[in-house]
Amino acid sequence: MSQSPNKVEHPQLAAVPPAAEPVTTPPNWRVRGILAIIVLGAIGFGAKMWYHSTHYVETENAYVAGHVTPVSSRIAGVVTRVLVEDNQTIKAGDVIAELDPADQHVKVEQIEAQIASAQQQVLQADAQVAQTRAQALAATAQVAQSQAQLVRANQDAERFGQLYSSTMKAVSKAEVDAANANRAGATADLAARRGNVEAAQAQISAAGAARDVVKAQIKVLQAQLKDAKQQLGYNKIIAPVGGRLGKRSVEVGARVQPGQQLAAIVQDEVWVTANFKETQLAGIKPGQEVKVAIDALAKQHLTGRVDSFSPASGNQFALLPADNATGNFTKIVQRVPVKITLGADDVKKFNGRLVPGMSAMVEIEITQPAPAVNTAANAH
Repeated sequence: MSQSPNKVEHPQLAAVPPAAEPVTTPPNWRVRGILAIIVLGAIGFGAKMWYHSTHYVETENAYVAGHVTPVSSRIAGVVTRVLVEDNQTIKAGDVIAELDPADQHVKVEQIEAQIASAQQQVLQADAQVAQTRAQALAATAQVAQSQAQLVRANQDAERFGQLYSSTMKAVSKAEVDAANANRAGATADLAARRGNVEAAQAQISAAGAARDVVKAQIKVLQAQLKDAKQQLGYNKIIAPVGGRLGKRSVEVGARVQPGQQLAAIVQDEVWVTANFKETQLAGIKPGQEVKVAIDALAKQHLTGRVDSFSPASGNQFALLPADNATGNFTKIVQRVPVKITLGADDVKKFNGRLVPGMSAMVEIEITQPAPAVNTAANAH
């Protein structure tokens, strides 16, 4: 069988298959959906962050604060009893510890003895005044007697003078001289008696002054006695306020000094001090509602209100404030403490668990309506 001359067979070409047509991959809608969700989530998150940054201010630089009252001794002494334990709830007026009252008892008895001695001195001074007055009365009577004698001596001297003259010598010259001498003696005796009266009156004044001095000393001793009795009462160390006792350092047998801190009392009233940046203060106003989250109370949100602003930044109250008048100056955003009061229900609910020093996070909506102003309160 003959083959056509125009048809040439190539075994290698016959083995090559025809070229395949390109295949179109269908779109992966799942990936696109995930990408769309991510984009929408990012947009939503960004919008939320923008809204939150323009409508809210917050800070994590916030701490629970409260009144911490130190308890100290007012006198020196040795502790004989301690009547409280750590973290115990106490009331104002409760006895925390007692000191040995022996020293104060001795001082009280010593002053009482001094007062008794001074009162006896007053009695002696009164007796001396009475005696001196009697002497003055006697001297006054003697003055009257001397005056009478002087009157008689004057009369005798005048009479004898009339009887002894150049024209008449009814009496002798010796009798005249004796009469004049008696008159001079009566005059001198009267002067002496009057001096005795003045001396007696001076003694009365001196005795009265001495009595007044002793009475003044008694008043001083009575004041000292009152102080000594108060010191005796200070042997009982009393709680000045109510709350929970902490930082107890007093033990039986220890000798304490005046002003030495023995314990601290934390009162139940607490609040939050939030240190906001100065750039965040523009929208914060007293009375605004505040959301507070305490780190120690997970998933518990408390409600408070802005109470007041600190009169100065925290840097001004620091032990060593920064001196911005130096040549090397770097502007740093300062923080201003803001006091936030908590609701009474929240404080009561978490009583004993909200303690000063706890960390907190504070958030304030600055676009909330302005708080109502109590015009009646402002009028006062």
